[in-house]
Formats: sequence, C-alpha cells, structure tokens
Amino acid sequence: MYQHLYKRFLSARPDIQHFACHSHHYWPDVTREAMLEYWDDTAQMADDKWNYIFSKKMPQTQALVANALNIKSPERVVFAPNTHELLVRIHSSFAAHKKVKILTTDSEFYSFERQSQRWLQSDLVEIVRVPTAPFDTFEQRFAKAAHEQSFDWIFVSQVFFNSGFAIKNLKTFVDTLPTQPLITVDGYHGFFAIPTDLSELEHKVFYLSGSYKYAQGGEGACFAVVPDGNFEPIYTGWFAEFGDLHQRKEGHVGYAQNGQQFAGATMDMSPMYRLNASLQLFKDEGLSVEQIHEYVKQCQLMFLQKLQALNHPLLNLDNLMQHQFLPDKRSTKQFDKADGELDLNKVEVNELGLHGHFLTFKLEPKDVQSLAEFLSNQGIKTDYRGDRLRFGFAIYHNPLSYDLSCLE
Repeated sequence: MYQHLYKRFLSARPDIQHFACHSHHYWPDVTREAMLEYWDDTAQMADDKWNYIFSKKMPQTQALVANALNIKSPERVVFAPNTHELLVRIHSSFAAHKKVKILTTDSEFYSFERQSQRWLQSDLVEIVRVPTAPFDTFEQRFAKAAHEQSFDWIFVSQVFFNSGFAIKNLKTFVDTLPTQPLITVDGYHGFFAIPTDLSELEHKVFYLSGSYKYAQGGEGACFAVVPDGNFEPIYTGWFAEFGDLHQRKEGHVGYAQNGQQFAGATMDMSPMYRLNASLQLFKDEGLSVEQIHEYVKQCQLMFLQKLQALNHPLLNLDNLMQHQFLPDKRSTKQFDKADGELDLNKVEVNELGLHGHFLTFKLEPKDVQSLAEFLSNQGIKTDYRGDRLRFGFAIYHNPLSYDLSCLE
C-alpha cells in the first residue's frame, strides 16, 4: 500500500524480496530530496548554516522524535553519528577512576557488547549479564538480579537484536528496577517499529536509538533521550556548549543543559535532514507507529502462513525463536483475497504478543550461512549472525506477493 513512497529503492532492486529491512531498511524517496536540501542550504548559507541548523532544523527534528516517543521535552533529544559515541559518553559521566558495575544481558548489540568487553579487559568495569532466555521469565529474572547487588549502570535493550523478543511495557519494567543506578535502554530495534511511550520515563532513563532501521533515514542520525541529572561527561565535544562559546571561562569546561551536554563535535548533518524528512513524511501521511506495527505483524503472519505450507526441514515453526507467532485462521483472515494489496486501514488488531519487526530462526551456524546464501542467490535478501537467520518486514512489503517457492 505504501510502496509508492519507496519508488527509487524498489526500482533500483526490482527482482529482490527484501527481508533484511530490520538491518538495512529502504529509505523513502523524500530522503533523497533531503540530501539535496542539505547541499543547497550549505551553498546558500555556508558558515551561517550552523545557526540555521541549531535554531531551526535540529529543533524540528527533535520535535518529530519527541512526538514519536510521546516526550514532553524535545530538547532532551541529542544527536550523534552513532549510538556507540553516545554510550561511551554516558560511561564517561561516571567519576574518572570509578570501576563501574554494570547489569546487562547476554543479548546486547555489538556496539555495547564489544565496548563493554573491552572495558572489562581493562578492568574499568564489572559486569553481570542476565540471559534473555527463557523469554517468558526474563523480565522477572532481570529485576531480581538488579536488586540482588548494587549496580552503577543498567543497560538493556527494548527489543533484542538476536531474537526479536521485546520488553512488554518499558514503564512497568523500569518501575521494577532500583532507582539508584543510571538506566540506559537501547531502543534501536524499537524506535518507530513498536509503539513506545516515554512520557513517564523521559526524566528517568537514557533512551538510545537512530534512523538506520525503522525510522528510515539511513545511517549517521542517532540520538539519546537524556534524563534529569547534572551530567558532565568527560568525553565531550564543543557542541556540548554550542551557543554559549562567547561566555567561556578560562580554565573551566562548561556544559549545556537539558540533554545537550551529551552532544559531540562537528558532524555531517545530512543524516539529520534525512531523518527529519522521513518522520515528517509519516506525519503528513497520517501514518502512526501503531499502524506501522499492525501492518508489519500481518506481514509476519502471512509469511509464516506461506512458510508453514512448505514443511521446510530448517525454516519451520519448530526453529522459530518465539512461538507466539504461530499463525491461525483468525489472525490471517484478512489475507483471504486473490490479489491486490493489503489495505492498512482494514488491518485487524490480532492477539499476538509484542515482538520486534523481524522473525528469527535458530539453526546450526553452517546451515544459517548456506541457507542465507541460497536465498540471496534466489533474490531473497535476509540477514544472519552466528546461529540466527533473521527475516525483517516493512510497510514497503506487499505480503500477498511473497514468493517462497524456491524453498519447495
């Protein structure tokens, strides 16, 4: 139904069934126009563009992000080229020689996993990792671990990248945690995919995300929602006091407030233009996160319905990591038409549990790689890591045109 918004990507890859959108999402056409807008603004304003960006373009983008997350204070949103830069800056908010005690999971994305392992090797941190599996008891086990010891920093994903498992309700989950530690939620697989309300959490937690995935603005536009606190990160850049440079005092490092103390330094702002264009497009189209989420769930169900009919020895429901996605007639009855496109406005809410916008199959690593390569050669693009093969879904999909016949 919304394929017309992605004509350039779809026409450039006409014979591809793109199931890697949880990793590398297609961009809507308006993002190309945004890139040209950034170039034109730079040509017209040159050095003066920074005043325009900080006074106009950035507040507009902050407001769009805040609207998607139901945040009352858009100024809490601070941008960076990647979430790694932001998480390292958060870590640098602790005292310089403090050995930070961290509670996290065994399923965090590589940016945090790699960095935290390196901190551990350098004896800079102490880490307790809670397994995400079994999923049905994760939230209780994590909260229990959080209260059993005294932690400085809690770092946890909203949607786990290696399974699609999602925390059911962030506020309820955070309310079960102790109030003393600094809490960071990695929301990269949640933002603009599953409905997220931070209205009662914006004062309490850091929320990290970006536009490379479901916000559809591409790489380079990441952000943090910054909670209350007198943070003065050691890892800091000149943007962290932008606008007050004329008031600098010799021998004193000043910081902006309301989130911008976590800003870095000079960066390419064209990704922020793309993010702005993408989020503004969805706003203009009246396309909410809730609608996107319901459409994607139906795409997932149609995919599983077709897959189930194949009886494939590897890609089957036994190897699917979360079984609340078992299809049934009630959940898929809106697909009972021979052709055309799925009408987003007629999608019925089903009773599936909260889940990320991708389905994960756990297989032997050798089978994962060979199967992913076979599918790729057949024009079906997926994403795999280790023993996990992932299929992502998006609103530029027409589930009625899914063709898995190569698996027969």
